[in-house]
Amino acid sequence: MAKKVKLVAVTKNDFVKAIKENVGTALTNDQAKNVYDVFTAIIKDTVVAERKLNLNGFGTFKVTNRKARNGVNPKTRAVIKIKASKSVGFKPAPTFKKEL
Repeated sequence: MAKKVKLVAVTKNDFVKAIKENVGTALTNDQAKNVYDVFTAIIKDTVVAERKLNLNGFGTFKVTNRKARNGVNPKTRAVIKIKASKSVGFKPAPTFKKEL
């Protein structure tokens, strides 16, 4: 069995290059950038709409709500109020988690 090639991308340019080199059809650099932009826009728009995005075999993105709470200023040790906020959570799929 052939060893699976690992695709590592740490920047947008690396990600676009990996898309361009690994898609069956020939893509121009602009087309690969467009694929990346559309992919990230779908993730952002889904999360902003507070919907759960499940990518089978990869994981799930969803909005998590954080309650208001008290914190401590590390410089002054004064108690401060931290407002309620929203954050994006990601939970890897079991198959992805096994690879970590």
